[in-house]
Amino acid sequence: MSGLSPEKVASFTKRLRSEPRYLLAQNVSTCIDPLEVCLHRQTVQDTVHIFQHSIPTEGKPITNQKSSGRCWIFSCLNVMRLPFMKKFNVEEFEFSQSYLFFWDKVMYTITSHYHYCYLRCKCCRFFTLFLGFFSPINHLPPKKSEFSCLCSNIPSQVTVFWVLEQFVTGAPVCTALQVFRVASVCLGSPPDTICWEYRDKDKNFHRLGPLSPQEFYRQHVKPLYNIQDKVCLVNDPRPQNPYGKLYSVEFLGNMVGGRSTLYNNQPIQLLKKAAADSIKDGEAVWFGCDVGKHFHSKLGINDMNVFNHELVFGVSVKNLSKAERLIYGDSLMTHAMILTAVTDKDEKGFEKWRVENSWGDDRGNKGYLIMTDDWFSEYVYEVVVDKKFLSDDVMQVMQQEPVVLPAWDPMGALA
Repeated sequence: MSGLSPEKVASFTKRLRSEPRYLLAQNVSTCIDPLEVCLHRQTVQDTVHIFQHSIPTEGKPITNQKSSGRCWIFSCLNVMRLPFMKKFNVEEFEFSQSYLFFWDKVMYTITSHYHYCYLRCKCCRFFTLFLGFFSPINHLPPKKSEFSCLCSNIPSQVTVFWVLEQFVTGAPVCTALQVFRVASVCLGSPPDTICWEYRDKDKNFHRLGPLSPQEFYRQHVKPLYNIQDKVCLVNDPRPQNPYGKLYSVEFLGNMVGGRSTLYNNQPIQLLKKAAADSIKDGEAVWFGCDVGKHFHSKLGINDMNVFNHELVFGVSVKNLSKAERLIYGDSLMTHAMILTAVTDKDEKGFEKWRVENSWGDDRGNKGYLIMTDDWFSEYVYEVVVDKKFLSDDVMQVMQQEPVVLPAWDPMGALA
């Protein structure tokens, strides 16, 4: 690309003004969102929220994390609530996101200070951190319980992020009491026991408890969804990170002594097959992706063709491969959601996927997004499935000594 001169700028302007197509694009794009101008109408019209295979029952209500950066908690609990709702025959149910948020802030802050590294208060975390969180604590109360006393308003959650970050990065000594006090002031104090009272779909009254959160999880949740049986598969196609290898990221953890964060790197087709097999067996799938790319938020469409940038701007925005986007910092995991349905394309491929999000029911199809298989290939980086859907060869990778990636690696972007 050569430099600019007044003569070149004048010629560029003259050429632009001579092309009605770009003048029209300029007139419209300076008045409304240019991406709305790029919206590919045929893609929108062809989007149908009907799927060939789906889990038996989807979760209600659609959750809303708002602007709290807790997608990792919401998506994990949205997966776990499905078998729980089926067993207890309830129409709607949520586990307490605020309760796990409280303990995550406490334990992660202590861990961060333990490692003498900065508390990285970014978007969200990986499912594998959720695994580590559950290993030693096993807390999981229902939302409609005494734990509703924990604060869920966004200003309080933002404040606890900021105060703990400032404290940990500057304090020579960090005690668990100090961390616990900050979290309790912002979010409230977690009770020791819970008593869950509810009515099932037949209007029958039931009561569980009093139980400690640990007892509630071990007795009523773990038998239905054993998080220790889940495996994290990632698709990192960078040449320096070959498939069939186990990876971790330096300092990536939310608990001292917790389960290590491990990524089993596999080709994208294996991730798709494992996710589809899980859905066909009735179990939803947690996944991590770069949600904002080729995505219409209001319509809830993740499609490589949802926008026609070339028509409006005369340039392509699809010039990098998935590996190149990771290498050059153009893409990384930014959001976690769950897959609940899939449509086959042929004997070995897939056409589209149904996605339960946690942004409320005013996005997409009453809170659900639709994702094309091409988009899955390009922007899905991680899925979590039960080990029963994986071959012995894939499971053998989990026995390897992990390759530790540096803390700034994009595979640790959600941490």
